[in-house]
Amino acid sequence: MEHSLKRKAPENGDNLLFDSFSLDDLNEDLFERVLSWLPTSSFFRLTSVCKRWKSAAASVSFKLACSHIPSRDPWFFMVAPSLNQSVIFDSAENGWKRINHPNLLLEDSNQSSIPVAASGGLVCYRTLSGNFIVSNPVTGSCCKLPPLNFTSENQSLNAVVMSSAFSDPISYKIVLVFGELPNLSFKVYNSSSACWEDEHALGRKIDDSSMDCDSTDDNVVYFLSKAGNVVASSMQRSPTKQYSSVITNKDGQEIVYFLSSSGTVVACNLTCKCFFEYPRLLPVFCEYSIDIVECNGEMLVVLLSEFLESTSLRVWKFDEANRCWQQIAAMPVAMSHEWYGKKPDINCVGAGSQIFICLNSPELCTYVLCDLVTNKWVELPKCCVNGEVIDFMSAFSFEPRIEASV
Repeated sequence: MEHSLKRKAPENGDNLLFDSFSLDDLNEDLFERVLSWLPTSSFFRLTSVCKRWKSAAASVSFKLACSHIPSRDPWFFMVAPSLNQSVIFDSAENGWKRINHPNLLLEDSNQSSIPVAASGGLVCYRTLSGNFIVSNPVTGSCCKLPPLNFTSENQSLNAVVMSSAFSDPISYKIVLVFGELPNLSFKVYNSSSACWEDEHALGRKIDDSSMDCDSTDDNVVYFLSKAGNVVASSMQRSPTKQYSSVITNKDGQEIVYFLSSSGTVVACNLTCKCFFEYPRLLPVFCEYSIDIVECNGEMLVVLLSEFLESTSLRVWKFDEANRCWQQIAAMPVAMSHEWYGKKPDINCVGAGSQIFICLNSPELCTYVLCDLVTNKWVELPKCCVNGEVIDFMSAFSFEPRIEASV
């Protein structure tokens, strides 16, 4: 008899068995593993399905199952002046969402706190008094860090970065870089020890390229803009992004990057305890807006500039071998040209191969998502809350993880 290679159609009894299958038939371990693969936005609805789902959402073993998910599509935590609620852009569902604002941030002493860094599933806030609060925006859990003990109260803060490891969701570090070039120092908070480590000085690393871009900020260059206004080369950052900085870990070396007040990129090698400056992308007398991002473990620069009656928005990467900047992406001119003359400031954040860009000026407020792999640039819709459009200044990217612990 010839045997058919085709799969036999199920008998009626098999159909009945399949139709009667339910998640309730799974044991707790398998049940929680299935739930852990749901999009994070679904977690807010788990508790309202039934008692079993509500119990699973609060269990320790469910959080452990969630921690085994390799990655989640990023959420972008939005920042605006005097915003007393938490608003995110969900890249997986391509839409805006409101989430519960942590109770600790609603206290009078913390209401003016602003987000300054994010990593993993956590967001770090800085209070008016200079202390820090770490929060999981998904669960609303919060923790106030021990107060800082700076050696000098007058030290200027240049960078605030946060780092965490996928292998250890309950551990994170916060790094502060402070001082005036060339006298820089850094201080690290380690959640494992729940304390600030000793302060370390950073020495200048001298090489051929860094000698050409000494921005010790002792002098400020003034020049005339095309509109006839006197402009200072010293950068004026938005308060919501004044600590614009990123951290990378390459070949076992942790490097923090930030923008100096004159617009150069400063790299602080925490492992070797030294710093150096990258060559400028544009001359000091050019008008432009610049920001730095981290994408897939690399530092990139996003630059908005005007040239020949047109505006360009480009992404640059530093070629270490040839010691020069190379363009890796550019917005189509048809999109960026409409911003000509409006002089927007850009505030950017990276997430994997995506860059979320906020553009702000008195005449403009818009948001663009750039995909570096496809060089696709998409302008996002406005965010409306209770019928009112909210204008955001900047954003921070994080992975929405309920297992991230403060």
